[in-house]
Amino acid sequence: MVPDCLFCKIARGEIPTELLLETENLVAFNDINPEAPTHILVVPKKHIPSLAHVEDGEQGILGEILLALRDLAEKKGLKQGFRVVVNTGTHGGQSVGHLHFHLLGGRSLRWPPG
Repeated sequence: MVPDCLFCKIARGEIPTELLLETENLVAFNDINPEAPTHILVVPKKHIPSLAHVEDGEQGILGEILLALRDLAEKKGLKQGFRVVVNTGTHGGQSVGHLHFHLLGGRSLRWPPG
């Protein structure tokens, strides 16, 4: 983990956050600036700057994250659907330099997103 990374601090428990899910490898919590009625972030505990920085052999954490997203969507009752977003790099809209996945739902989502 990186000492001054916001999401690393949350994963270490240094920033008080209600965790919706925590495993050995990831944490999930509500986004502080929600874009939908349900807006959850799922973050690996290991500091990975972005999806572009995922290394070969790290597919296990990606699979765990996707299954966590599925389970959180079910727990939140998103039966009509949901969206998973991964912003990568500045042009991709990434605002925190730590890989994270957005789970959005609870309303009809438009396309294209932005």
